[in-house]
Amino acid sequence: MVQGRFHFREAGRAMAIKVSVKEVRFYMRNVRTRMPFKYGQATLTSVPILHTLMDVELDGGTLTRGMAADILPPKWFDKDPAKDYERNVGDLIGGARAAAAAYGEAGQRSKSVFAIWRRGYADCLAAGEAQHLNHLTSAHGSSLMERALIDGVGQALGATYHEMLRENTLGVDFPLIHPELEGVMPIDVIAPAPLGRIYVRHTVGLADPIRTGDIAREERLDDGLPQSLEEYIDEQGISYFKIKVNGDLEGDLERLRRIAELLDRAEVPYHVSLDGNEQYREMETFLELMGRMQEDSALDRFYSSIIYIEQPLDRAAALDPALASGIRSVSARKPMVIDESDEDLGVFKAAVDLGYLGVSSKNCKGVIKALTNKALARHLGEGYFLTGEDLMNLPIVALHQDLVHLAALGIPHAERNGHHYVRGLDHLSSSERRGCRLRHEGLYRQRGDSLVLDIRRGRIELGSLQLPGLGVGVAPDLDSMVPLEEWEFSSLE
Repeated sequence: MVQGRFHFREAGRAMAIKVSVKEVRFYMRNVRTRMPFKYGQATLTSVPILHTLMDVELDGGTLTRGMAADILPPKWFDKDPAKDYERNVGDLIGGARAAAAAYGEAGQRSKSVFAIWRRGYADCLAAGEAQHLNHLTSAHGSSLMERALIDGVGQALGATYHEMLRENTLGVDFPLIHPELEGVMPIDVIAPAPLGRIYVRHTVGLADPIRTGDIAREERLDDGLPQSLEEYIDEQGISYFKIKVNGDLEGDLERLRRIAELLDRAEVPYHVSLDGNEQYREMETFLELMGRMQEDSALDRFYSSIIYIEQPLDRAAALDPALASGIRSVSARKPMVIDESDEDLGVFKAAVDLGYLGVSSKNCKGVIKALTNKALARHLGEGYFLTGEDLMNLPIVALHQDLVHLAALGIPHAERNGHHYVRGLDHLSSSERRGCRLRHEGLYRQRGDSLVLDIRRGRIELGSLQLPGLGVGVAPDLDSMVPLEEWEFSSLE
């Protein structure tokens, strides 16, 4: 079978494509939230989206362009209290620029995507260390380059992300990361076919209203979209939830009881992930929360519906061997997942030794890293797993690339919150919205004067994302953005 210029061979055995990196450019777009997003130490009300464009040349002279994008949020990549929001954004921009230089050097001569990534990733970490940045921050720049490179190759070959992984066109070599994965190919790790739909795991932020009656008149948005958790359940049939806790034992329990009362009214099963957002420095307090939940009759069904616990420990303590017994105690009740602490290629393996059972997939941490972690979970055996988590991914680029990656890995539900905290596709230009309406009719629908994510029975349709590259399908309107060199942090206000 031939699609575009992409010739299929025996599954997993196609020759890796060789490419070189020519030029990288950055653009910014500011977004204001429709309601505050409170997570851990931060409350987000406005945020920039950094767009990356990379010009790529394939062996033989074919020129192509790939792209990637992410929001640059406060206090996720770096929670140093001495750094304010402007410093967080500045560090992420510096990391992206360093990554552009690293990948330009790594891709100066033609080689496989994996080979460019491997050197570029290492050089990004080294550049970040020279600037005293943690690896999560400096690796973010690498993740942008990696996605843009993969997207560009797919565009040139007429190949989807799943097809590139199936044929290993990217040249992924797992044993170079974990020797025990000798003989494992990407085709062994991905879904047999990309998922056609995925369940939305709805984020319940710390400031989110639970019931509609909780919303004060002056805080009612009346913008045509759901606002309370109650409205989302009623209108979109949500059955997967990601609920944040903040380390206040009595306050958390009271809030969880109110949420449970609402969820328990549903006749169908529901599923919950509990997100600690690094709010604990030791395990005893979190174990007390778990014990109190387990003993509370008002939380019976809620507790039994918890599918995993996400990173309750501060990253400074999350991999402390002295806390291993507490980590194992939690995982014996509900599997515990490493998230923010997953800043290096070896973290998941180290976390497993301490009692963690899962690791999050987030595009901002790298797609090859997630693919490798999926291979490692497969190698470790039953009970080890990957989850799909969010960085408030927004349309077009960041959301589509995250969804197409999850579809390829076969992760059936994932945190989604961009549609909740930002009003539909209002942040896009009219040409971008028109492109999404025409190209991704199953993913979006018209609601009033907005185009919004089309969530029905708690799911979204992904079929339209199976396009060459990483599923974007609509060219970003660069004229509606600001070149990075002209952007100023003060413009967020």
